[in-house]
Amino acid sequence: MRVDWHGQSAFTLDGEAATVFIDPWGDMSAAAERGLTWDYPAIQSPDSVDLLIVTHEHSDHNGVEVIAGEPTLVRSLAGTHSSPVGDVVAIASEHDDAAGTERGPNTIVVFDLDGIRVAHFGDFGQAALRPEQRAHLDGIDLLFIPVGGGFTIDGATAAKIALDLKPSRVVPMHYKTPKISFLETEDSFVDAMPKTERLTSPSFDTADLEKGSELLVIVPAAP
Repeated sequence: MRVDWHGQSAFTLDGEAATVFIDPWGDMSAAAERGLTWDYPAIQSPDSVDLLIVTHEHSDHNGVEVIAGEPTLVRSLAGTHSSPVGDVVAIASEHDDAAGTERGPNTIVVFDLDGIRVAHFGDFGQAALRPEQRAHLDGIDLLFIPVGGGFTIDGATAAKIALDLKPSRVVPMHYKTPKISFLETEDSFVDAMPKTERLTSPSFDTADLEKGSELLVIVPAAP
């Protein structure tokens, strides 16, 4: 499976069975109006996307208009959804640690692609997983989790969750890079994890990753 990071929480997962796009962002000019830097290059949609997932309805995650074609859309709704890759389990969660009263709802999405069990946490903001959420997250192979604090959990909280879930590979997301001027960096998350591989590209193939049983953090280069 090829993984392409487009900045923030936007990823293309291009497998043999299907192509999945998660949390595209669209027009971010409002960020500049608020004095924030957003210099990620505009998302170039893959020619064919089979499944498009939106974890929640904020502008840096729900830019469905930038994705070409008519993919199956799983959009910010908890439940079990049929899709070209089989069932997508969308787990209800919150964007904050105040029962969603500050930033609203979020979904954690779980699905299988090319035999790899993927979990993407969207803009998860809870201090910890609740037991009923944790029950759906066993056997994760590839975990995407926000680490930048501010609007989501910070690096230390994300590390506790990742170490509990014990996926094979973890990709941090939604953090400060040279392309944006807000959030915290990924450093506190990386420092709490056992092993990290920093890449020189925003893309990688899961088949090329170092093999081993130890949890490995993959940090793609900022696009």
